[in-house]
Parts: sequence; C-alpha cells; structure tokens
Amino acid sequence: MDTSNSNSDAPAMDAITGKPMPRPIPASTLVIFRDQPGSSAPDLLMVERSAKMVFAAGAAVFPGGRVDDADFDFAKALGHEDHEEYGARIAAIRESIEETGIAVAVDGNLDAKRVLEARNALHDGTILAEICSQFDWQLELEKLIPFSRWCPPFAEKRVFDTRFYMISHDDHQAQATVDETENYNLFWGNAQSVLDRAEAGEVKIIFPTKRNLERLAQFGSFDEAVGHTRDYPSVMVSPHIEKRENGVHLCIPEGIGYPITSEAMEAVQRGFSKQGGPKEGQ
Repeated sequence: MDTSNSNSDAPAMDAITGKPMPRPIPASTLVIFRDQPGSSAPDLLMVERSAKMVFAAGAAVFPGGRVDDADFDFAKALGHEDHEEYGARIAAIRESIEETGIAVAVDGNLDAKRVLEARNALHDGTILAEICSQFDWQLELEKLIPFSRWCPPFAEKRVFDTRFYMISHDDHQAQATVDETENYNLFWGNAQSVLDRAEAGEVKIIFPTKRNLERLAQFGSFDEAVGHTRDYPSVMVSPHIEKRENGVHLCIPEGIGYPITSEAMEAVQRGFSKQGGPKEGQ
C-alpha cells in the first residue's frame, strides 16, 4: 500500500516550466471487476464523461472523483488513523454509487430501490455517513485493493493525486446506469476490448487510463489481479518526459507492474491540456 504524502509543505516544481505546482487535489478511482464464467478476461465498468466536464471531457474512465472533506471526516469517525487512505476508499464507494448506481463494499440492504434512494440523496447533497446511518449500512473498506496512485508533475489548473482501487462485483443483476450529469454513457468490457475500441477511435482514453488498462489486460480474473498487487504494491506514478532518438516520449517508471511504460508524445496529444502537460486522473 502506498501511503506517501504528496501534500508536503515544500511546493513541488513543474517538470516542464519549473514553476511551483498547485497543491494536488485528492481523488479516488475504483476499478470494478465482474468475472465472466467461460471467458478469459473479466469485465470492467467504464463511464464516458460528459463533453462539458473540465477534466477528461468525453473520455472513458473508471468511476471516481475527488475526495470530499466529509469522506475524510467519515474515515476519522470510523476510527481509521490513516484518514487520507480510508477517506479515499470511502470516496471511491460514494462515487461508484453516484456515477453508476452500483454500491460496492457495502454490507446491508442493497436492493435496487434502496441503492437508488441512496444515489438520489447523494446527488442532493446528503453525505455518505448520514446515509449509512439511516440505512444501517456498514462499509467494508478492506475489500478495496490498492492498485496504483498517479499524480502528474505538470502545473495544470487542476492537479489530481488519484488513488486507484480494485474490487470484485459479480452481481450480474445489478444494473449500472448513467447519472446524466458527469457521464453520458457507461459500459462493461474487458480491458483489451476497451483498448481495441480506443485504437479504433470509438472511445477516448487518456494516458493514465491507457497504461492502467494495459496492466489490467494481463489478468484472467480478479484473483489474478489481486495476486499481481502482492508482487507490485501500489506506488506513486509520476509521468515524465524523455527526449529519444525517435522523438519525445511520455514515460512512467519501469518495474512497477506496467507492461508498457512509454508512448510517443504525439500519440497522447488528445490527453493534454493547452499548457502542454498531460491531464491526470482516472
């Protein structure tokens, strides 16, 4: 598990401009697995973000978003000393309900009507702690498996320090539905099929999503993915730019579980902001 603190007192510097970086916004993302009997690869739940969103507009990403103060407060109330880690886990669960209508890592009455009530309440501003108290829900935070953590060294208007978690959800009866605010479509598909759709121009994926999908495409089941994280525990991934003989590449470190660690800069231009640095997140 990565417990490094990116919010140190000394400001980080932009890798390109040398200017001070803005304080990263804590964020959390959940890779929801659904093993497919008879299939060589599990399905993953992807959401396609609205074109009106400031971050990753129109891109296919994993469900997730920023960690709210209420998430940190809930983690503290539950007795977790590492409230940054467990606040992020709480946020991942909350965002999954908000964005997809699926409740994971929750023990209690999870019939469709109850989950819809919780989703509507979250959209109306009710915090998850109050919903759990009202519905007698208990969060099973240990079910979330840390997968990775990304934070770019580029001074965007919004820089996200994003923790990625995995969880298995084999309830095939649970219907994921769009929230019609932040996303306009969602779909299940194995990691390689999403990569193939992106290659064909059918969906848009940004640099972190592509690297994570390539890593996830190695696994034939959720259990295989969990075993992989034991060999390659979650660490902070901070992309960097390298000038090579064949051009400029955006790179991530070797030896942390990713089968592909670089991509030609021109191939990732759609994932960049006007300032020239890569957008970060889901």
